[in-house]
Amino acid sequence: MPEALHGHAPIRRTKIVATLGPASDREGVLDAMITAGVDVVRLNFSHGSPEDHRRRLVAVREAAERHGRTVAALGDLQGPKIRIARLKEGAVTLEEGAPFVLDVSLDRDAGDATRVGCDYQQLAEDVAPGDVLLLDDGRLELEVERVEPPRVHTRVRVGGKLSNNKGINKQGGGLSAAALTDKDREDLKTAIDIGVDYLAVSFPRSAADMQLARELLGEAGAEIGLVAKIERAEAVADNDTLDGIIRASEAVMVARGDLGVEIGDAQLIGVQKRLIQRARTLNRAVITATQMMESMIESPLPTRAEVFDVANAVLDGTDAVMLSAETAAGDYPVETIEAMDRLCLGAERERSAQESKHRIHEGFSRIDETVALSAMYAANHLSGVAAIACMTSTGYTPLIASRIRSGLPIVGLAHSPIAQRRMALYRGVVSLPFDTTDIPAEDLDARALKLLRERGIAEGGDHVILTRGDHMNAHGGTNTMKILDMEATS
Repeated sequence: MPEALHGHAPIRRTKIVATLGPASDREGVLDAMITAGVDVVRLNFSHGSPEDHRRRLVAVREAAERHGRTVAALGDLQGPKIRIARLKEGAVTLEEGAPFVLDVSLDRDAGDATRVGCDYQQLAEDVAPGDVLLLDDGRLELEVERVEPPRVHTRVRVGGKLSNNKGINKQGGGLSAAALTDKDREDLKTAIDIGVDYLAVSFPRSAADMQLARELLGEAGAEIGLVAKIERAEAVADNDTLDGIIRASEAVMVARGDLGVEIGDAQLIGVQKRLIQRARTLNRAVITATQMMESMIESPLPTRAEVFDVANAVLDGTDAVMLSAETAAGDYPVETIEAMDRLCLGAERERSAQESKHRIHEGFSRIDETVALSAMYAANHLSGVAAIACMTSTGYTPLIASRIRSGLPIVGLAHSPIAQRRMALYRGVVSLPFDTTDIPAEDLDARALKLLRERGIAEGGDHVILTRGDHMNAHGGTNTMKILDMEATS
């Protein structure tokens, strides 16, 4: 039997995304990660073979079934990560003030402390004297002095250790590599084949990149939600571009690594908050990622800075917080998830995380959106409400409801396993299987309340606000809101 949600104990609203890898492959670790609270697993297509991803996803689905959990799968395309080539003697040290050449014609293994190859053939076309190039996530800085294709001559502004295959960014953005590489197109086919629920597109510059990914998904991948990883300066350069990317996606990811390198850490702070706010306003989900609990790769406890980082993302209203190497390759994958669970719950107890900023002055064009937001307004203002329950065929009504802050659980009741897993990413939404096929229409409300009682979400004396449509399993059909008394199911 699925595990109950006990009594009125707090249900964590912020979802946890955990990356799979060698650490999660260890005996018993995946089961422990799922019982510790993972809501979405990330399959990083930058590493591993299609067979690895298929094997891991099969294991996740089996473990989720065993533990009565709904766990979604996010495939993450590598994208055009622009990298230096290799150094013939291994790592070198670049001294401040020294000249250094990026040469796309150099043999891939012939780099040294004066020059290195590069896998991006258009580099010389995309840079000009005065540009600053950043290596290894911004740890080293090179200023372009002159461009002599195929070579870019630079001088080291910030030196340090440089090792093989480190990434290159241009400060302020402007490297023109296409968002979807040949490898991404093959990985996209794998994502469809193994059945991921979401697919993340790396380095999109505009809505057109997301629209291309959707075209490539085609009919076979029509049920896969697209996640735009916001990591290029161009993506956040103006509001129209950012809003276009958000609207062309089901969710966005605040990918703070490359984005921070391109726009600078000082600007990243405000951009994270703006991204979360815009995604929520435009009715999209949002994931906050990169280095959230990085010290726990090697330590069983987070730093105070990480505690505050996670808490601030929660207070900003993010749907999910993401773990990368912490769970894919770290020494403490389960402990990291347990720590993140505690931190999210702690932040969610703050009043500001539950206070609604209702869209009082906005008009609505969709009936289901109007009903969902009306339900949240009622739930947040009527005493005695234990939950909002949404009968849904696609998960859209719970998504809209979850754009409004609340301390109450939103229960998505869906027959479709795809809809159930889609809802696993939405803040505050508890996804439960609810097959209406053989339930008489007059019994639907009572059956829904019975399920909430069995799961410990509501009990006698509570109110439940229920949304549904006249015709079940019809997309966009939600047109009814009811306030129900749990005593009716006693």
